[in-house]
Amino acid sequence: MNMLNILLAASPQGGAQGGSSMVSFIFFGGMILVMWLFMIRPQTKKAKLQKQFIDNLREGDKIVTIAGIHGKVKKINDNNTLQVEVSPGTYFVIERSAVSMEYTSNQQKTEEKK
Repeated sequence: MNMLNILLAASPQGGAQGGSSMVSFIFFGGMILVMWLFMIRPQTKKAKLQKQFIDNLREGDKIVTIAGIHGKVKKINDNNTLQVEVSPGTYFVIERSAVSMEYTSNQQKTEEKK
């Protein structure tokens, strides 16, 4: 059985036609299962963790934005923005979604080691 025949869902030449559609169905079902296991599922888990991280931000937390700006949360506004102090007396207003979970956790790990 030629792989091209399976992919194109054509019947093999000179053989029975009954098994080709079942093999194609199993092949495509397996591809979808593999994509779900290795691509879609980890992305949804990561998105869920990112949302929990952003929802759990509190005033005084040290953060790193996705642009690499380090600061401390001074105020949490009602419109999904944060007031971040980047140096004494200097404040930025950023969206909550601009806070990077990976960069912030790496920064906190390096501070704990010191």
